Amino acid sequence: MSDLICVGAISGAFGVQGEVRLKSFTSDPRAIASYAPLFTEDGTRSFDVTITRPVANGLAAHLSGIATKEEADAMKGTRLYAERARMPDLPDDEFYHADLIGLLVLDTGGVELGRVHAVHDHGAGDILEVTGPKGETLIPFTRHAVPTVDLTAGRVIVDLSEEPE
Repeated sequence: MSDLICVGAISGAFGVQGEVRLKSFTSDPRAIASYAPLFTEDGTRSFDVTITRPVANGLAAHLSGIATKEEADAMKGTRLYAERARMPDLPDDEFYHADLIGLLVLDTGGVELGRVHAVHDHGAGDILEVTGPKGETLIPFTRHAVPTVDLTAGRVIVDLSEEPE
């Protein structure tokens, strides 16, 4: 999985001609098609993608190998992944979620809090889910709360003091 980046998900069928409703996780939603072929999480299926039009909450798209509404419905909830090599390089202050998973998390005093278990995005900004000896901790992924991300060293430093208003 480290060579794959989650770029979208199928949220169901669109129409009766085998189109899917595609939710893109890319900064430019239509760019998802340029990262094809896209793979299922287990890597057993791959798809070429043709965006047909924008629709409410996503894009309508044809995925190769999906020809009917029933096949499209069966794919609902499937996350789609692109090969890392096909993805653009990011600026120094941006990260793919996949790169953060598993990083060691330390507070500003050097105390180990655990490891990044997941990165959640509920619309108001990313949140790091950290699992450690004291259980689960949710940390907003902001410059104040996470001043240092060092991918080379495999760690993040978090500042759990109150954010300035």
